[in-house]
Amino acid sequence: AAIPALEAAADALQGLKKEEITEIRSFAKPHVLVQKVCECVVILRNIKDVSWKGAKGMMADPRFLSTLIDFDKDGLTDRQVRNVKEYMKDPKFTPDEVVNISSAGAGLLKWVYAMVNYNSVAKEVNPKRKAVAEAERTLRTAEKELAKVKAEVAQLSEELGTLQSQFDTKTAEQTELKDKADLMERRLTAASRLIAGLGSERDRWTAEMKELDSRKLRLVGDCLLTSSFLSYTGPFTFDFRSDMSYVLWLDDLRDREVPTSQPFKLETLLCSDVESGTWSSEGLPSDELSIQNGILTTRANRFPLCIDPQMQAVNWIKRREGKNLEGRVKTFNDSDFLKQMEMAIQYGFPFLFENVDEYIDPTIDPVLEKNVVTVNGRKVVKLGDKEVEWDDGFRLFLTSKLPNPHYGPEVSGKTMVINYSVTQQGLQEQLLNVTVRHERSDLEEQREKLVKEMSDNKALLKTLEDTLLRELSSATGNILDNQELIDTLENTKGKAVEIGEKLDQSKETAAEIEVVRSRYMPAAKRGSILFFVMAALSAINNMYEYSLAAFLVVFQNTLDHSKKDSTLEGRLRNIIDANTFDVYNYTCLGLFEKNKLMLSFEMTIKILEGDGDLNHEQLTFFLKGNLSLEKSERKKPYDWWPDQGWEDLMQLVTLGEEGSALRTIAELVEKDGAPWKVWYDEERPEEIPYPALLSNELNIFEQILLLRCIRVDRITVAIQRYVINKMGEKYVTPPTLDYTNIYKQSSAVTPIVFVLSPGADPAFDVFKLGEDMGFKPGTKLKYMALGQGMGPKAQEFLETGSTRGLWIMLQNCHLLPSWLKTLEKILEKITSPHKDFRLWLTTEPTDRFPLGILQRSLKVVTEPPNGLKLNMRSSYSKITEEGLAECPHTAFRPLVYVLAFFHAVVQERRKYGKLGWNVPYDFNETDFRISMALISTYLTKAFDNGDDMIPWGTLRYLIGEAMYGGRVSDNFDRRILTTYLDEYLGDFLFDTFQPFHFYQNKDVDYFVPELGPRDNYTKGISNLPILQSPEVFGLHQNADISYYTVATKNIWRDLVDLQPRTGGASGGISREDRIGTVARDIQSKIPDPFDIPVIRKEIPVPSPTQVVLLQELDRWNDVLGKMKSSLRDLQRALSGEIGMSAELDELATSLFNGQLPSMWARKNPSTEKMLGSWMLWFQRRYRQYRDWAEIGEPRVMWLSGLHIPETYIAALVQAACREKGWPLDKSTLYTSVTRYVEAERITEKLKFGCYVQGLYLEGAAWDIKNCRLRKQEPKVLVQELPVIQIIPVEASKLKLANTFKTPVYVTQSRQSAGGVGKVFEADLATIEHTSHWILQGVALVLNVD
Repeated sequence: AAIPALEAAADALQGLKKEEITEIRSFAKPHVLVQKVCECVVILRNIKDVSWKGAKGMMADPRFLSTLIDFDKDGLTDRQVRNVKEYMKDPKFTPDEVVNISSAGAGLLKWVYAMVNYNSVAKEVNPKRKAVAEAERTLRTAEKELAKVKAEVAQLSEELGTLQSQFDTKTAEQTELKDKADLMERRLTAASRLIAGLGSERDRWTAEMKELDSRKLRLVGDCLLTSSFLSYTGPFTFDFRSDMSYVLWLDDLRDREVPTSQPFKLETLLCSDVESGTWSSEGLPSDELSIQNGILTTRANRFPLCIDPQMQAVNWIKRREGKNLEGRVKTFNDSDFLKQMEMAIQYGFPFLFENVDEYIDPTIDPVLEKNVVTVNGRKVVKLGDKEVEWDDGFRLFLTSKLPNPHYGPEVSGKTMVINYSVTQQGLQEQLLNVTVRHERSDLEEQREKLVKEMSDNKALLKTLEDTLLRELSSATGNILDNQELIDTLENTKGKAVEIGEKLDQSKETAAEIEVVRSRYMPAAKRGSILFFVMAALSAINNMYEYSLAAFLVVFQNTLDHSKKDSTLEGRLRNIIDANTFDVYNYTCLGLFEKNKLMLSFEMTIKILEGDGDLNHEQLTFFLKGNLSLEKSERKKPYDWWPDQGWEDLMQLVTLGEEGSALRTIAELVEKDGAPWKVWYDEERPEEIPYPALLSNELNIFEQILLLRCIRVDRITVAIQRYVINKMGEKYVTPPTLDYTNIYKQSSAVTPIVFVLSPGADPAFDVFKLGEDMGFKPGTKLKYMALGQGMGPKAQEFLETGSTRGLWIMLQNCHLLPSWLKTLEKILEKITSPHKDFRLWLTTEPTDRFPLGILQRSLKVVTEPPNGLKLNMRSSYSKITEEGLAECPHTAFRPLVYVLAFFHAVVQERRKYGKLGWNVPYDFNETDFRISMALISTYLTKAFDNGDDMIPWGTLRYLIGEAMYGGRVSDNFDRRILTTYLDEYLGDFLFDTFQPFHFYQNKDVDYFVPELGPRDNYTKGISNLPILQSPEVFGLHQNADISYYTVATKNIWRDLVDLQPRTGGASGGISREDRIGTVARDIQSKIPDPFDIPVIRKEIPVPSPTQVVLLQELDRWNDVLGKMKSSLRDLQRALSGEIGMSAELDELATSLFNGQLPSMWARKNPSTEKMLGSWMLWFQRRYRQYRDWAEIGEPRVMWLSGLHIPETYIAALVQAACREKGWPLDKSTLYTSVTRYVEAERITEKLKFGCYVQGLYLEGAAWDIKNCRLRKQEPKVLVQELPVIQIIPVEASKLKLANTFKTPVYVTQSRQSAGGVGKVFEADLATIEHTSHWILQGVALVLNVD
C-alpha cells in the first residue's frame, strides 16, 4: 500500500525545481503552512534545529532534493514520525491546501506524507520479510530433492506412455470398426426409408426433368410470346388478345420453326394454379380474361393503368393490398396526393389512383417512367420539386372508370394499359355465383369453402414439394447421415400424399357441385346478355351510363322477388322472365322516349343471338341497307318505288339461298306491279299480307327486311310487332313515371339524377312527393338552382342534409359543370349518411357530367306528356277551380283552355323535327303559368273598367312575342308561333253563328267546351283522342310519315353504334377487308385537282361569278386533298405501316357503316346523305365544276353542288348592280318557277340572274300546270321543283301578291340555332292563305338524303 504513495512522492520531488526551493528559502517569513512543511522535512532528516532557520539551512544544501530522493526511509524512528503527525492534525495541512500557496511546498508535503505512510506500513512488512527469507532457504533445499524425484518419475512415465500408446491404438481400431458397422447399419436403414418415401416421386421428377430439358429448347419461343403478351396486349379485348397471341404470333413462330410449348398456354407459363386461386379468393373473377389481367397487373414492368368501368380491378387491388392501402387511395383532384405518394415511395407501400380520366398529372411522370437515380448510394426519384428516396417495394396502380378512354402513345409508353372491361363469359360466371348463392346457398357455401380448401391445399402441396426439393438440394455431406433431413422428408412426403388425396376428393366433389350449378346457367347467361345491352347504351348518349354494381342490385332484386316454383325449370323460367322485364323497366326509366323502342329491339336481337337464332347477315342489311357506291344495273320498274328502296331490294335478294322466296322477290315485283302498288298505298301495310303469298314463305324478320325496301316509315311499327312476337307486348309498353316508386328504388347513397328534356321540369313533382312524405319544401327539402358561384352553398346543403336526413335538390347541374367534379368527391366522402337523406339532381344531357355520379345514381328521364290530350291533362292538373274563379271575366275560362291547347300544340310540334320547328324550344310550364296570369290580369282590368273589348293585340304580343316568343331565336319559327296565336285568339272564339274549331273532320272535333266550371274543360279533354293527326297542328298527313321515317333512321343509326366492331361484314369478308375495299373504290373515283393558277391566268379580270368559281375550286381541291391523304393513311394503318389514330379509326368506322366520315363532312357542304348517295353527289359536283372551268358558267346552275351557294347568289346581285347602277343595299331577289322540268330544255343563260335546278319542296307540292303551291300527295314527302329563275331587282320596284315567302335551306335539317343553313328566300305562288303554308312547315332544300 505504501508503494503508490512512494511513487507519487517521487513524482512530486521530480517535478520540483531548484529555483522553486530557492524561492521558498528566500522568504524572510514564509506562510505558516509552508514553514510547517519545511519543519516536518527537518524532523524527518533528523536535524536538531526544528525551525525556519534550520529549514533554510537545510535547503541551502545544493544536494537537498537528491537527499530527499535517496532518503533512507527504513531508518525513521517512532519519535520522528510522532512529531510529524502532530503537524498533520491541522486539517489545512494537506497538499491540496498548500498547493494554492506554493507548489514546491505541496510537493515536499506529499513527500512527508509518503514517508510517514511508508513507516506505518513498514512496521508490519519487516517481520514478514524475515519469514519470507527463511522460507526461501527451505524451498531451495526442497527443490533439490524434488528434481531428483522428478527424474525418477520421468523414467517411469516414458515406460507407461509406450504401453498406453499401444493400448490406444488397439482400442481405436476396435471403436472404428464398431462405428463403421453402426454407420453402415444406419445408412442402410436410411436408404431403405428414402427409397420407400421418395420412390413415388421418382417418376414425377424423371418426367419433370425430361420436361425441363424439353422446355429449354422451347424457352426462346415461349419467352418471345409471353414477353410480347406482356408488352402489347394489355389494352385489347379478350378476343383480340387471343387472335394476336394464339393465331398471329404463334402461327408465325411455327412457320419460322421456332420451338414453342404444345399446347401453348399463356396462363400456364406466367402464373400457377396456386397464384390464380389466390387471386380468385381476393375477388378477381376466375375467367381467362381476368387471369390474364391479373398477370399483366402483377408481372408487367410498367405500372398498371386499368380500364375498369365495372370496378373489378379496383375492388381486387383494394382487397389484395388490404390495410397497406389505407390512406393511399387518391385521385388527381385530391390536394394531398403528392404527399401521400411520397410517403408510399419512401416506405415501399402500394398507392392507388382511382377515377383517372384521360388526363394524367405530369408531376408523376418520373415515377411512371421509373427515373430512379443513385445518389450517395441511395436510390432517389424526383417527385415535384423534391427528391424522394425510392423503395423497391413501392407499387403504383391507376384505375379509370371510362369505358373507352383515348390515351396517347406517351401514356402507353409510361404505363401498362390493361383492359379490365368484363366479358360476357366472365360476367356469366359471376352471375352464376350470385344465382346459386341465392337459390342454393348451401351449395354455394360448400363450393366456396371447397375452392378455398383446394386453393390452400394446392398452395400447401406446392410448398411441401418445394420444401422436399429444397431440403434435398441444399443437404451437405452424405444424405444418408442426415437423420433430421430424412425425418423432414418423410413428414413432408406424408403430408403431400395426404393433401394429394384430399385434392383428388375435392376435384370429384367440385365436379359434382359444378354439375348442379350448371343447371342455373340459363339465368346467369340471360343476366349477362342484359347487362351488356345496358352497358352499350352509353355509345348513344353519355348519360346512359350503367355500372355493374347497379345491374347487380337489379339482378339481386329479381332473385328476391321473382315467383317461386316447385320445379327448377319453372323457377329458372320465372327468374329469366322477371330479370328481363326488370332490366327493361329499370333501363327505360333513364332513357328518352325516342330510344325505348330501340332498347326493346336490341334486347330482342341480343337474346336471340345468345340462343343462336340470329342471322347476322340479315341484321346487317336491316341496319345498313345497300352500302354499294354504285347504282344497280337493274333499273327499278315503277316510278312509285323508292330509289333507295330498289337498291336495297337488289341487295336483299342476294341474302336468300338459291330457290328461297327472298331470291325471287325482284322477279315477282317486275312481273306484276299492281298488287305491290295497292300494298304500298295501304296506310298500315305491315298488317296486310304481302302480295304473291310471300307472308307464308318469309319469316317475320325477312318480312321486315322487305318492308325496309318499300315503306321505311313503317319500320318502327314493324319493330314493335317483331318485339311483341318474340318477347311479348309488355316490352313495347314502357313504364310510366312514378315518383313514389323512384323514391323506393333510391337510397341515402344513391342519388336520383333527372335528365331533362325541353318542356319538362320534375321539381313540382318532387316537391309534391316531399310534402306527401313529410319533407316540406323549404324546411326538410332544401333546393337551389346551380349557377356561377353557387358551389360552396350547395356543398353546405349537402353536408347538412347528409347528417340531418334532409332532402337536397340541386337543379340545372349542367349550368355549373366545373363544380360537378367537386360534387363527385363530396359524394365519395359521404359514406354513412342519415338513412332519410336523399339527393335529387336535375341536368340536361351533358358530356361533362361525372361518370362516377352517373354510375352510382338512379337515372330518370323526364319528358313532357306525349300527345295533345295528355299534355292538356297535365296543364289542367295544376289548375284549380279557385284559380279560375279569381278572374271574373266570362272569357277567362275559355281562354285558359285555348292557352292550354296552344301550349300543347307548340310542345307537340317538336315531335315532327324540322318540319315542326327549326330549333327545338324549351316551352315549359312556367310559360303557361305566366301567360295565364297575363290573361287574368288584362281580362280583370277590362272587367273592372266595363270594357267589352278584349285587348287581343296586347295578349297576342305578350304571349307570342314576349313569353313563348322570348325563347324563339329563328324568324321563321316566330312566324309559326304568331300564326297560331292569330288563328286561336280573337273575337271569333265567341262567334255563336260560326262556332270556332281548332280542327275538325269526320272523325274528331277539337273545340272549346261550353263556359262552365273546371270539370267542363277536363271532361272535354278526356273526350279527345289519345293519338292525334298532324293536321291538328296545321301539318300535312305526310308529316307522320316524315316523323316515322326520321325515327326509323335514328333507330338504325343508334343500333349501328351499339353493334360490336369485331364482326365481319356481309358475305364473310372481314371488317378490315371490307374497309380496304371501300377505300380503294373511293380512291379510284377521286379526280385530279384543278390547276387553279392556270385557270386564273385564263381569267384576266374575273367577274363576281368567276371569283366565286375560283373560291369554289380552292375549296374543292382542299376536299380532294383531305380525301386522298386520309384514305392513303387509312390503307397504311390497315396494313400496319402506321398507327391507327382516333381520326383514322372514325374514318374506318364510317366507311364500314356506309356513313360520310366527319373529317370529309367538315370540308364539304352540309349534307345528310349516306356514303353511297354522297359519292354520286360528289361526282356530279365534280362534273359541274369541270364544265364551268372548261366551258363556262352553266346555263342552269345546280346550287346543291356549290360549297357556299350564298356567295354565288350574292355575286349575281353584285353583277346586276354594277351593270344597272343600283345601290347594292337597295337590291333584292325575285324568284319565279318555270315550267321546265328538265334543265336541258333551257338553251340560253339569263343575262341578269340565273336559272337554278335541284331545289326540293318540303311540306307542300307544286302544281306544274298552274305554277303554284298545292297540297302534297300521300307518301310524297319531297318534290323536286322545276327549274326556277333567280333575278336581281330593285327592292322598291318589287311588288308581290299571292306569293308565299319560302326559306331555302341547304339540307332537310334546315337552320340551326345559330342561324346556319339558310341560303335565301324564294317567292312561291299560292292561292291559299299564307298561314296554311306557314303551319305546314313549307320550305325548299338544296339536297335531300
